[in-house]
Amino acid sequence: MATEKRDKEEEEVKTDDGSLKIKPRPIVQLGIFLVAHSPVFSVVFSAAGVLALLILPLLAKNTYISENALMPGSARSMLSNRDVSDGSKLVKDIKNYRLNHEGQVQKLIGKYMSEMGAEVYYQKFHPEGNQFHPLHFFSGPDSYTLLDNVSCASYGVNVAGIIRAPRGDGKESIVLVTPYDFINGGDYEALSLGITGTLFSLLARVTWLSKDIIWLVADSRYGDYRPVAAWLTEYHSPSFKDSDLLKCGELNTADKFRRAGTMAAALVLKVDGRSERFEDTLSIYAEASNGQMPNLDLINVVNYLAVHRQGFYVKVEKVVSLLSSSWLKIIGEIFEAVGKLAHTLNPDWNFGIPTADYLEGSATLASSLYSQALGIPTGPHGAFRDYQVDAITLKVSPRFPPDSKTRQHDFFLRGAKLLEGTIRSVNNLLEKFHQSFFLYLLTSPSKFISVGVYMIAFALLVASLPMVAASLYIDGCKALNNSTLNPAGNFKSWKWLDAAKQVFALHLFGLIVTLLPYFICQVPGQHSPSNRSIMWGTTSSSLLLITFATIPGCSPFSSRRHGTNWAVLKSVTISAAFIGLCLMSIINFATAEIGALLLVPTCLIVQPIKPALRSRRIKSLLGAFCSMVLLTIGFPVMLFAISKGLFGEGLVGLSLGGEFWTWLESLWAWKSATYLYIGMVHLPCWLLCLCILFHPS
Repeated sequence: MATEKRDKEEEEVKTDDGSLKIKPRPIVQLGIFLVAHSPVFSVVFSAAGVLALLILPLLAKNTYISENALMPGSARSMLSNRDVSDGSKLVKDIKNYRLNHEGQVQKLIGKYMSEMGAEVYYQKFHPEGNQFHPLHFFSGPDSYTLLDNVSCASYGVNVAGIIRAPRGDGKESIVLVTPYDFINGGDYEALSLGITGTLFSLLARVTWLSKDIIWLVADSRYGDYRPVAAWLTEYHSPSFKDSDLLKCGELNTADKFRRAGTMAAALVLKVDGRSERFEDTLSIYAEASNGQMPNLDLINVVNYLAVHRQGFYVKVEKVVSLLSSSWLKIIGEIFEAVGKLAHTLNPDWNFGIPTADYLEGSATLASSLYSQALGIPTGPHGAFRDYQVDAITLKVSPRFPPDSKTRQHDFFLRGAKLLEGTIRSVNNLLEKFHQSFFLYLLTSPSKFISVGVYMIAFALLVASLPMVAASLYIDGCKALNNSTLNPAGNFKSWKWLDAAKQVFALHLFGLIVTLLPYFICQVPGQHSPSNRSIMWGTTSSSLLLITFATIPGCSPFSSRRHGTNWAVLKSVTISAAFIGLCLMSIINFATAEIGALLLVPTCLIVQPIKPALRSRRIKSLLGAFCSMVLLTIGFPVMLFAISKGLFGEGLVGLSLGGEFWTWLESLWAWKSATYLYIGMVHLPCWLLCLCILFHPS
């Protein structure tokens, strides 16, 4: 009681007239200080956020295996020359069968699985349509749209074989996926069947299996993802009605669709072209839809076995153009010099890394951020992640041509040993992957950045937005005090509702523009991407003009009498951007990070251009120029064109409207939340910044 009384006395301070004035608490005083000095802190926090993003490659840690039960490489491989011969025979039979028979190769693969003792069945599926539907963003992974006018000539056939575990109870399974085009499959694709066939020959006779093994040969004539997604849909959500597909073709698919237990993990194997290096190359693809990643332990096991047991050169995707970037090289040299200086002062400070490693890490980090932000899976493994199954795609590039018989034996043996070791590790698990990270960024196959580190950069970038919003609101109220007859009531008035009305109107416009493609796709005769993009742009522009005409003061060209105070409008705009970015960081951090890099500087810098032109001061003109540059770069179509140029795809002869429409189609086809962010957060905030730039102040 005495302590509470003393604290209360400290908070109450008497003024000159004897009245009591409550002293603000320390946290409130800190908030007032930050708001009062928001211009300085906004620059500090924004610069710190960019700096934190640049030093992320320096903060990357070596990967490690968290789950002790995995024990990769602890068991001796049981693969023999007999297993390799079985795999080689399968590849040879497939090549001969395709040359001498008109029938389907699925029969041959199914026969091979049956001879190994597996339970074999076939699954027919239709290709998926690329039709936009707004509710698909919130539906499960089993919802899809079939192409119109499908026939028996356009179906695909998957082949699946199940080996029952001798020591299992049928409640868990491990999936091996081998995409293969049964119509136009090349020699390299056949090698992936040889590797998996070699392993399958071993797994059919071992006694240590405690999880069932499913080998899925996915018909990839319509892409690698669709056949896997169709098989998973039937596996988890079986349909009990008869399908017209049962009547198509020669294969008997009327047999019961067989299932194993809950999937513990899945591995997708592809042999993709010849390696450019002197050793066999293994590329790991892990990104699934909306930035989802598999448990890091799965990547660690594969990387450890590939490097330390089978001698593969392991890599992950990187932005190649950044490897030759001069400005990034300068930054790397600065960090290297600072690291050497820190190590001189204290030998325990190992801060810096070589410039070459920094360039490699930054290029890989940029690729990881971009792939996660795009929200599109980088391989068929993404279909498994929709069902919360940890999966990765392994693309192997051999150093020999596909017709080399002398090197094929060794290649099959090493590839099968890699898969065998991974399956042995997963087979040891008594529960699902849970020990290691699910939220991370890769800077190399053996280095990662955890969520606790990379979120700091985003937090610093958006930290200044609430402070600047509060400061602008106070300035706007003061401006209203000077222009009205009742200055005392302006701080308690609802004048900010005029600005909120404009912000809400433009966000509603963004929602309508986001849903427009669904209605455009219903228009008959409009199938060209260029025509659809023109219709979309024309309709959106018309709706924008209607919005400007309907909401007083919403237009950047409205009169000053009908316009709201630009400081209050900017305050509400910044608040909306802050809320949108924070919500997006929960769904997909990479999208929020890239969005913050573009949106935060624009929202902070933009100011009305008319006062700057009237004053003709260099500082004001420079601010107006920066605002116009940021708004130009931040326009979604322009941003798309710049990203195409940065990632080496070029802009020569580019039909920008059609390409942009195709890109958006790919986003909504994969249910990417980035599409919703662009339409419902980025575009409205960009339009609001445009209104502020041309505000009639």
